[in-house]
Amino acid sequence: MPDSDAVRRIALSLPDTSEKTAWSMPTFRVAGKMFATLPEDETSIAVRCPKEEREELVLAEPRKFWIAGHEAQFAWVRVRLSALEDDAELTDILADSWRQAAPTRLLEAHPELGLPTTG
Repeated sequence: MPDSDAVRRIALSLPDTSEKTAWSMPTFRVAGKMFATLPEDETSIAVRCPKEEREELVLAEPRKFWIAGHEAQFAWVRVRLSALEDDAELTDILADSWRQAAPTRLLEAHPELGLPTTG
C-alpha cells in the first residue's frame, strides 16, 4: 500500500515538479500549477480529474475515490492511499493529474508519460 512518502517520491520524480506547503498541507506543482495535495492526515491525496469523469470514477470505485464537499465545484477527486494496489497505480494517478496541469512544452517534451505524439 502506497503511503505519503511514496506520494512525495513519485510526484517529485515527474518533470518540473516541486513541493510547496499551502493551506497547511503539502502540495505538488508542475511549472507552478498545482496537480496534487496531501490533505489532512496524509492518508489520501487530492488530484485533478475532469468534472465529467469524476462521478463515473466515484461510482465505479467508491472505496478508492470520493469527492470532498469543499472541492465539489472544482475538477478534483480524492484518492484513499490504503485502497490503492501498489506504487504503479499511484504513479498512474499522479501522472494523469500531472498531465492535466503541465504546460504544452512539458507535455511535448515527455511523451514517455503516455502522451500522444504530435506530428
